[in-house]
Amino acid sequence: MKTKIWFKDFDEWNKRKKLIDSLKLKENFWFKEREVWWCALGVNIGYEQDGKNNNFERPVLVLKVFNKEVLLIVPLTTREKDGKYYYNFTYNNEISSVILSQVRLISSKRLLRKINTLDEDDFIKIKERIICMLK
Repeated sequence: MKTKIWFKDFDEWNKRKKLIDSLKLKENFWFKEREVWWCALGVNIGYEQDGKNNNFERPVLVLKVFNKEVLLIVPLTTREKDGKYYYNFTYNNEISSVILSQVRLISSKRLLRKINTLDEDDFIKIKERIICMLK
């Protein structure tokens, strides 16, 4: 059986990250809790969720907005996942999973484009699951 070798392109992500960091904050750029965005998460270490494609992007859910520069997010995956560290929801007849264990603080400079807004009931359940996970 052939083993699949996964290559993480840290050098290319570092170039992209420097570009993102050099950007000025966008004028009239707003994001809100419950919104799902494509986000430049980058190439990460070990089992941390990576971004994909040329922008090293992944969909994320905005959990908390602290100000126009900083927000708390949790990454999403389009694969249905089971276990206490995931929350599955349906959007446009497709199942996605929130990766509850990978909550993180990010700069708003990482946000690329808005996808949609999550249902309020799902959002409340996700926040409750994260709080329970931290106890």
